[in-house]
Amino acid sequence: MHLQDILYGVSIQNLAGNTGREVSALNFDSRKVGKGDIFFAVSGTHTDGHLYIDQVLAAGAAVIVCERMPADLQQEVTYIQVESTAEALGQMAANYYGNPSSALKLVGITGTNGKTTIATILFNLFQALGYHTGLISTVQNQIDEQIIPSTHTTPDPLVLNELLRKMVDAGCSYCFMEVSSHAVVQHRIAGLEFKGGVFSNITHDHLDFHHTFDNYIKAKKAFFDMLPKNAFALTNADDKNGHVMLQNTKAQKKTYALKQIADFHARIVENRFSGLHLEVDLTDVFFKLVGSFNAYNLLAVYGTALLLGQDKLEVLTLLSNLNGAEGRFEDVPNQAHITGIVDYAHTPDAVQNVLTTIHDIRKGNEQVITVIGCGGDRDKGKRPVMAQVACDWSDKVILTSDNPRTEDPLAILKDMEAGVSPSNLRKTLIIADRREAIKTACHLANPGDIILIAGKGHEKYQEVNGVKHHFDDKEVLREQLNLIG
Repeated sequence: MHLQDILYGVSIQNLAGNTGREVSALNFDSRKVGKGDIFFAVSGTHTDGHLYIDQVLAAGAAVIVCERMPADLQQEVTYIQVESTAEALGQMAANYYGNPSSALKLVGITGTNGKTTIATILFNLFQALGYHTGLISTVQNQIDEQIIPSTHTTPDPLVLNELLRKMVDAGCSYCFMEVSSHAVVQHRIAGLEFKGGVFSNITHDHLDFHHTFDNYIKAKKAFFDMLPKNAFALTNADDKNGHVMLQNTKAQKKTYALKQIADFHARIVENRFSGLHLEVDLTDVFFKLVGSFNAYNLLAVYGTALLLGQDKLEVLTLLSNLNGAEGRFEDVPNQAHITGIVDYAHTPDAVQNVLTTIHDIRKGNEQVITVIGCGGDRDKGKRPVMAQVACDWSDKVILTSDNPRTEDPLAILKDMEAGVSPSNLRKTLIIADRREAIKTACHLANPGDIILIAGKGHEKYQEVNGVKHHFDDKEVLREQLNLIG
């Protein structure tokens, strides 16, 4: 492909060399560069791509995209200086793959909690409506029935645009994707054309990356700021930062809410473990999902579908038969007559949402036993808060390991224990081994009790010192409950 074609829309500060040349591939990983490739010297979180320019030139790179021109320029190499290499990568990746997002109705979902559920239900809904559909999510990526493993909530621009191209080639009309705050800041979505954006909520998370809550809000808002005027921006009006997302957007502004007047409104009639009874825009509907947080997720899906031109009654009819995403308030059937729930809740707000939902549904004489941990190498500030929330809303709590990554699990547990008040110490156990923690919870439970395993949800591994070991909360919980059943 000609370099000139790939450079369309890129703001170039300085140029040296020929732009009429053919290029082989695009790479930002110096280890993958081959003869005739473009190398993007991205200044990342852990390393600076500019340090590897000599290495990629030795490997045969033909084009260098950088923020700082090297001192020595090779005559046969093209050098392109830009303000942001990461942003140029996004735009050039889109061009390289033929701007596939422009051939799709691409909708991005952002927020702290609910992204995966909203994106997954939208994917399932539009498949049920008869459309070829794509999904890009934390759990997995999909092109109709083809499942592609997911490594990040939002992939890097090369993987992302390749996925979108495959969706277009497969005849997809729609794609629903999670847009993480990291992806916005790191320009992973640069060059994409969105038909709409959806905001779920924002709470304490990712401050290890963003440093301040204000920066985190700005990252989410930046997604809506980039939406074009022919797109829609749908926000949760009940979230105190919901309207902040709409302040500078050029897109059509729409809202959804349970507690106030909005473009799309619902009221919870009844909330049970078997599902939700909602009144959605004056229409009674029963859904399989549970909890007020899922009422918001369903309302976001409903509003998005209508903004995409779908029929209200058909949408509500199909939604009433759909399940949520894997590992999101997922019931684990067993023979012990104990309610076992696995949920991905890994922020204080998400943990409280799940536990308040259980509290609202329980009859009052059951124990609620919560097993919870916090990930290593991530925001430490939320650890004591998550432990406090778990203790305040549970009868018994077991603090355990999540994904310790490179941290000492006992150090993480010590941070969590700091949030346990003296009055809650008597109902709190600390068991570092996650399997033993789940086993203990099962043995503490009586028929009728409720066990919540929080934090990992859909994940099938536990990461320790950079190594991922097989571990599935659902598998372990089912096994232990059936042993005592």
